[in-house]
Amino acid sequence: MEDPPRPLPTDVSLVFPPHPVWVRTARETVRTLLAASGHPELTDTAVLLTSEAVTNAIKACAAKRCTTPVTLHAGWADPTRLRVLIHDEAPGLPTCRTPTRHDEDGRGIQLISYGADAWGVCTHGLGRGKATWFELAARGAVATAVDVTSDILDSREDILEVRS
Repeated sequence: MEDPPRPLPTDVSLVFPPHPVWVRTARETVRTLLAASGHPELTDTAVLLTSEAVTNAIKACAAKRCTTPVTLHAGWADPTRLRVLIHDEAPGLPTCRTPTRHDEDGRGIQLISYGADAWGVCTHGLGRGKATWFELAARGAVATAVDVTSDILDSREDILEVRS
C-alpha cells in the first residue's frame, strides 16, 4: 500500500543575520519552495528578485549598523500567486536610483519593480524597520530573470512604478 500524497508546502520562513553570505541561502529557500510547490516557471524571476531584495536589506543594515536579523517569508497569497516578503529593522526606506552603465549597484528596486506583478514597501506591523515585498503570478507571461536583467541594463529610462 502506498503512502498518501503529502500536501505541497505553502510557505516558508528564514531568519538570518544581516550578512551577505545569507543571500544564497535565501535564494535557495525560494527555489526549493517553488520546486516543491510545482511552479518551476516562476523560479528564475523569483530567485533574482529575492536576491535583490535580500541584498538591499543586508546593505541597509550594514549602512545603519543594524545587527537584528533579516526575515524572509515566501508563500502563496492564493493558489496561483507567490508572495515574497523581506523584513529588516534598519531605519529608512529603499530608494530607486538611476545608476549609470558603469555603476555596479543601484538596480535592485528597478529590477523588482520591473519583474514583479505587484510590489511595495511597508512600514506597518510588528517591530521597527520595513518590509519589501513582491508578488509573481503563476502564468506563462511572467518575464524571465534574463529578460528582466537585459531590459534593465539596456534601459536608460526611470521605470520605478508600483504595479498591482
